[in-house]
Amino acid sequence: MKNYRQPFNVRFWTVAVTAHIAVIAASNYLIQIPIEFGGHYTTWAAFTFPILYLLSDLTVRLQGWNLAKWVVLMSMFPALLLSYVFGMVFEHGEFQNWDALLSFDSFVARIAFASLIAYAFGQLLDIKVFDKLRRRGSWWVAPTGSSLLGNAVDTTVFFTVAFYASTDPTMGAHWVEIGIIDYLTKIAFTLVVYIPIYGILVRSLSRKMATDTE
Repeated sequence: MKNYRQPFNVRFWTVAVTAHIAVIAASNYLIQIPIEFGGHYTTWAAFTFPILYLLSDLTVRLQGWNLAKWVVLMSMFPALLLSYVFGMVFEHGEFQNWDALLSFDSFVARIAFASLIAYAFGQLLDIKVFDKLRRRGSWWVAPTGSSLLGNAVDTTVFFTVAFYASTDPTMGAHWVEIGIIDYLTKIAFTLVVYIPIYGILVRSLSRKMATDTE
């Protein structure tokens, strides 16, 4: 699959940052809505958060790793703010009241901080690994390898920072099990859905960007 590396593209960067922030906002809402698989629990965020890896991999492929890195860095602090706001305003996935923002909740703040750290570590690792792997083998090797590793780091960091010795009795007791199920769900959905979508999008966008350049 041919790689088109473009000069810095402000429109592409703006769309990418906006998309990252939107996915994080949606995921921080959906992480409060549990779903059950054979007696094991995860959340709907396991299906939305891997979209970030799809976006980062597309950015590296089409615009280079440096732009992808800046997309992540510029999305981090808006993501931190949104994580806290969504955690306070949408308790268990249900809208409470905007007045909830007038008080401080250390439990929600810890989850927001965990989301920030996990996002930064997972995404920056994904970008570096993808950039190394995209020069080797078939087109699917880089997104698959980087997603497997990036999601593993992201999930481990998030659940450890957010829920180790947590004051929440359920998460404090079962965060390891929930984290493992969350990771397996992310990977299954990534392999079945997002990798094929990545292949379609990168071909389509590469042709469009090559045409625009000409």
